[in-house]
Amino acid sequence: MNSIGLPTQETKQIVVKLNELLATYSVQYMNTRGFHWNIKGKEFFELHLKFEEIYNALVLQIDEIAERILTLEGTPLHSYTDNVKHSKITERVNVTNGIDGLQHLLDGYKTIISIQREILKLAGEINDEGTVSQMSDYIT
Repeated sequence: MNSIGLPTQETKQIVVKLNELLATYSVQYMNTRGFHWNIKGKEFFELHLKFEEIYNALVLQIDEIAERILTLEGTPLHSYTDNVKHSKITERVNVTNGIDGLQHLLDGYKTIISIQREILKLAGEINDEGTVSQMSDYIT
């Protein structure tokens, strides 16, 4: 058992998945920043503000995920190289079309929700209520 009373081996599996989620969130954040900066066209003003709102929310969740990893006695991934390597979504470069940017975000969120559901299942199996609560909050 670890210091918060959870089985060590199973907790390590959750940390691996949380780091995958963290990396995916980090790439989603960078993609969203790129869309915010580079969007062109008649939707610029609306999408520029919306992308900013989204990346501000993402950065808060990135911090919460990293803190959960620390609580579970893991080490959060924190380099750009690690994020790109472990992310389940890819970098999007030079996206200037708003509709394309929105589609990339939607696809990224579908992937994120899938990872969150995997973590929710793993955490539920060992009664890791902290991680279950966090993932449930993100999914709803």
